[in-house]
Amino acid sequence: MRERVAARVPAAQRAVALGSVDAVLAQALELDGGRYAVEIVHLGEDRNRIAEAESAGVKSVPALVIGGLPFHINFGAPMSALKS
Repeated sequence: MRERVAARVPAAQRAVALGSVDAVLAQALELDGGRYAVEIVHLGEDRNRIAEAESAGVKSVPALVIGGLPFHINFGAPMSALKS
């Protein structure tokens, strides 16, 4: 996933974007896999899931949705950027 982000994000924003990816992955790995179903969705590549993310309360990416509630990690991009 880091490689895909690094290839697509402008150089000036790459360090922040990669830091955000690392934070999301670290949070996902810390969750008890037997207790929480963890699914990583790249909304830039799976745009048909944008409406689902928005209905869960996701306002920007990266974000986690845990127990139906959004948890925003850093700020990578607003959801509107994914729609253009």
